[in-house]
Amino acid sequence: MSGASEHLKPKRVTGRVNLRMGKPVNVTVEIPDDLGGRLRAIGVDLSRRALEGLALEEYKSGHLNEADLQQLLGFGTRYKLDGFLKAHGVMIDDYTIEELSREVSTLQKLGF
Repeated sequence: MSGASEHLKPKRVTGRVNLRMGKPVNVTVEIPDDLGGRLRAIGVDLSRRALEGLALEEYKSGHLNEADLQQLLGFGTRYKLDGFLKAHGVMIDDYTIEELSREVSTLQKLGF
């Protein structure tokens, strides 16, 4: 292979997706080596970025709910999930009165 065409050879980026009721699913994404190298050079975690992109799009399309998204991304708290969604410009519009009441009650118990 010539030097010019070698950098166009796809690089495999693999990650694991753990679905709630089953075994982890392996996902492989192939990108050109030169792009992968440039992204890694600036500190991009390609596997994490791919997982977040997939999860976010599936959430936006309605295929995942917030609990699914939180689990898939490994966020231990709803607060971290909310921060992730806010950072990606996603507003949570299904916030119910019951959820608000629970949060108010929790804050009152904590002395706020």
